[in-house]
Amino acid sequence: MALSYKARRRWALVILVIGLPLYIAVAWWLVGTLERPNVLVEILIYVVLGIVWALPFKFIFKGIGQADPDAEDR
Repeated sequence: MALSYKARRRWALVILVIGLPLYIAVAWWLVGTLERPNVLVEILIYVVLGIVWALPFKFIFKGIGQADPDAEDR
C-alpha cells in the first residue's frame, strides 16, 4: 500500500528531525573509532555515508516539495 502525500510528509519530517541526527552521531562515532585515517579517506567516508543514508528513504522524499496532488484546486 502506497503512503499518502500527508503521511510521506510526516515521515520525512520524523526522518530529518530524529533519524538524521542519530545517523550523523553514528557516522561520527564510526570514523572516530578508526585510527585517525588519512584526511582524504576520512572525507571519502563522510561523503559515502552522506549519500547512503538517503537511499532507503528515496520513495518518502520524492515529491515532498511539490504541491499536494490530492488537494482540490482552489
